Amino acid sequence: MEKSAKIAAYFEKEGPFREGIARLRDLVSDTELEEDFKWSCPVYTLGKENVVGVLAFKNHFGLWFFNGVFLSDPLGVLENAQEGKTKAMRHWKFTSVEQIDPRHVKAYVLEAIANARKGVRLDPVKSKKTAIPQLLQAALNSDPELQAAFGNLAPYKQRDYAEHIASAKQEATKKRRLDKILPMIRQGVGLHDKYRNC
Repeated sequence: MEKSAKIAAYFEKEGPFREGIARLRDLVSDTELEEDFKWSCPVYTLGKENVVGVLAFKNHFGLWFFNGVFLSDPLGVLENAQEGKTKAMRHWKFTSVEQIDPRHVKAYVLEAIANARKGVRLDPVKSKKTAIPQLLQAALNSDPELQAAFGNLAPYKQRDYAEHIASAKQEATKKRRLDKILPMIRQGVGLHDKYRNC
């Protein structure tokens, strides 16, 4: 499917936030940003720089500012998706089209464009080798096929699985999580892949 067809399909898909994302699209499109389609969603770019995305989820829709950490955020509306993990991206979530104030949305988008033009960005930090929790390592050591499947995963997917196990406080929870992820690892899918296709 052609990129323009994918973008059109995204905005035409039936859902509770169809009108809201269409309104945000109109506001963002009224700037110099170019509309693209990356990670299964509309992304607006300045040159090769990702500036903002328009997304709809089950319970909300909104704007995803790729380097939103640098926005002044005078309304205090920007959220970090995953505290401690997400470094630069900030989200502005809405639950109804009535919450969209065109002047404010435009101001945030224009500030993001100005930052992109100046080259203001937070480059990803290359992390060290993923520390595999003992429970997951034992499962990998006992099954060469599982170990090979894990080794074929992208480093960020390996890290997601390792952190998923390590973040559980109780041993029983760690074991339940391990049982849940082993088939996913064998299939070569990441822990959060289903959300990346929203």
